[in-house]
Amino acid sequence: MAENITAARATPTIRIIWYWLPVAMMFGLMYYFSTDVFSAENTRNIFEKIFLWFSPHASKRAILTFNYFLRKTAHFTEYAVLGGLLYRAFRAGDPIRWRLKWALYSFLLAAGWALLDELHQSLTVKRGGSLWDSLLDSSGALLMLTTIWIVARWRGNRSSS
Repeated sequence: MAENITAARATPTIRIIWYWLPVAMMFGLMYYFSTDVFSAENTRNIFEKIFLWFSPHASKRAILTFNYFLRKTAHFTEYAVLGGLLYRAFRAGDPIRWRLKWALYSFLLAAGWALLDELHQSLTVKRGGSLWDSLLDSSGALLMLTTIWIVARWRGNRSSS
């Protein structure tokens, strides 16, 4: 509640910084993550050491499967966070908890970024782009937006009882 009152009194510049700077920072972080620095080849050693610490006699196939699963989960999660940050930015402190247009804008921007991210990865030396990865990324944003909708409905029903 206090955040909404403060946001309503804030100047447009402060509101833009407060709500959109986290989105811009997330875009920057995701851009860096899609470089060769975070390619499967470069992160495999780190993941392998962690996996072998828990399972010292693991097969090479198990390690590669773990690496693949961890990387896909990270992509899904980072796009879920992006979806939440975008929704927060479009909402911008409005007392109304849910609007479909905010969710739609958030999803379209996250899905567009997922496509650009895969295009960027296809232009790097050690990575490759994939439409399937774009769909996975977009589904992370969609899950977060669906969660926001469920929570907004639940809170609305709870307060009206």
